[in-house]
Amino acid sequence: MSETPKVMPLDGIRVIDVSSFLAGPFCSTQLAEFGADVIKLELPIVGDPLRKFGTVTECGETLPWLSECRNKRSATLDLRKPDGAALLKRMVSEADILVENFQPGTLEKWGLGWDVMKEVNPRLIMVRISGYGQTGPYSGRPGFGRIGNAFGGLSYLAGYPDRPPVTPGSATIPDYLAGLYGALGALLAIQAREKTGRGQVVDIGLYEPIFRILDELAPSFQLNGYVRERMGPGTVNVVPHSHYPTKDKRWIAIACTSDKIFARLADAMGVPEWANEGKWGKIKQREAARAEVDEYVGNWTSQYTRDELMAICEREQVPCGPVYSVDEIFQDPQYAHRGNILRMQDPRVGELAIPNLVPRLTDTPGQVKWLGPSMGEHNDEVYKDWLKLDEAEIERLTKLQVI
Repeated sequence: MSETPKVMPLDGIRVIDVSSFLAGPFCSTQLAEFGADVIKLELPIVGDPLRKFGTVTECGETLPWLSECRNKRSATLDLRKPDGAALLKRMVSEADILVENFQPGTLEKWGLGWDVMKEVNPRLIMVRISGYGQTGPYSGRPGFGRIGNAFGGLSYLAGYPDRPPVTPGSATIPDYLAGLYGALGALLAIQAREKTGRGQVVDIGLYEPIFRILDELAPSFQLNGYVRERMGPGTVNVVPHSHYPTKDKRWIAIACTSDKIFARLADAMGVPEWANEGKWGKIKQREAARAEVDEYVGNWTSQYTRDELMAICEREQVPCGPVYSVDEIFQDPQYAHRGNILRMQDPRVGELAIPNLVPRLTDTPGQVKWLGPSMGEHNDEVYKDWLKLDEAEIERLTKLQVI
């Protein structure tokens, strides 16, 4: 646990998180890391599905839960029951942000849609993350990260041209990106509320952040009818710009994004005459001979160990980097110096290494205070201290499995 900063950027912001799995919870986690009071509401007895999704630890909670629900207070509540819906409305009346990622129409079915919530609290900001967004012909379809990768256009680009599309690194990329955009949207809406006095909805489909980050894919198709195909580790518009084998059976990433950088690589490879006005000096020449260029660079890198190549490329100012596995990340001095791996002590699992928060603020940094909480750990704080329910009412709601 790191030292508590004197000022947290989101001190005083209260967030109610009724989402599950990853996209919505990651959104509220970003806010919690910078000082927002996030109350995570879960079904009584059952809890959030993320508690059972992924590697289960000795305490019964999974690694994704412990890592990605950090800094939140957990309370149990069944929104489907009238008493539960009434309690949510009481919370929302005093909250700034409500985060949900149910299938569109679910909250409306329970009488908890935006039309109701904005009447309860006109200043409320409601972050809604779903497979396809709240509108459109596909809005009612269920969605997960893998579908977001596929529908958003990323999966089609992942892999080799003569093989089926593969998972682009992780099936959860859309969840994390949607959560990130959700947090950004919430912060933008807070700024807008300062000017208008009104809250609003932040509406995100899982596929939308994926489509948004695919550089020139859309304008290139509209302008030229160009459909980008799978290129393995290669990159459209630039070459050599790929992963290359090393003498010690590892891989190195080299990025030549300009003719100037290729000239430096040519010097490193001992063929300076091929750069500038030489046979591969211009990007169009390299594009036309992509396979030949990549083969030559790969043959060159295969003569050296990865560390030797790193030294050569750094000396010549050629952008390069090791293709790391996670065990190598844990050994790297840059990760260590920047504190990118945070080791937290937790009474349930002991020491647990988790990714540290991003971004890094110099004056008002965020903080990880605790890992994902036990189910209902903060019921008393929420229902007794905040909502002022008496013992008899809490006992009644507990027997009805409302809380």
